[in-house]
Amino acid sequence: MQCPKCSFVQADQYTECVRCGIVFNKYRPPNTAPPRSNAIEAVVEENDAAIGELIRELVFYVKPQINPLIFAGRLVFFLAIFIWGLKLIFTPLQTNYSGECFWHLVNLPFHEAGHIFFRPFGRFMTSLGGSLAQLLMPLVCLLVFLVKTRDTFAASFSLWWVGENFIDLSPYINDARSRTLPLLGGNTGRTSPYGFHDWEYILNETGLIRYDHTLANISHKLGAILMIWAFVWGGYILFKQYRNLQSTD
Repeated sequence: MQCPKCSFVQADQYTECVRCGIVFNKYRPPNTAPPRSNAIEAVVEENDAAIGELIRELVFYVKPQINPLIFAGRLVFFLAIFIWGLKLIFTPLQTNYSGECFWHLVNLPFHEAGHIFFRPFGRFMTSLGGSLAQLLMPLVCLLVFLVKTRDTFAASFSLWWVGENFIDLSPYINDARSRTLPLLGGNTGRTSPYGFHDWEYILNETGLIRYDHTLANISHKLGAILMIWAFVWGGYILFKQYRNLQSTD
């Protein structure tokens, strides 16, 4: 056998060249491109790795140094929304706890603005627009915190807010047939004209009115899942920030 690299002639039973040490079945002459299929796989793997690294950098970024006072404030805030979130998750939606708590008043202006914003798209979208706006506002905040300000802890709270809005909407959806919840202005669905109760109108128009309780429970459970994801995400960000605390020496 003649070595393809150094041309040294040697016995056929050798798997490596005794002079230059190359492995015969792995040696590739210079300027010889790898098989096309292997080259494509390598490019795909490289791109997947780059995308994964970009997502990790985007979602789990923390500053190299963290001010201890800011960290302490975030820790207290995280504990507060954690406890409050558990209360929202485990309180039955039939109690309308989410509709009576403080954060419902934060959601309400976005809900009403959604009716105005979606009005040009017809009556159905006008009714649905209030609920859509509640969900879109925290999603916009989440994207801004991730991409613009690179504040991943604030982004995790925005995800919590998305989940809270799903829970906030669940009693309203659940009330589509009974129409007993107080609406804006003090009326209920029973004492208001048809269409004033958003979800009565939405579910009647789509033929889903008999599924109001099922849809309400789905909304509540989806909100709970998003909140739990937010807890895990925010907790991990705080852990990374704790490791980057500035020295007080």
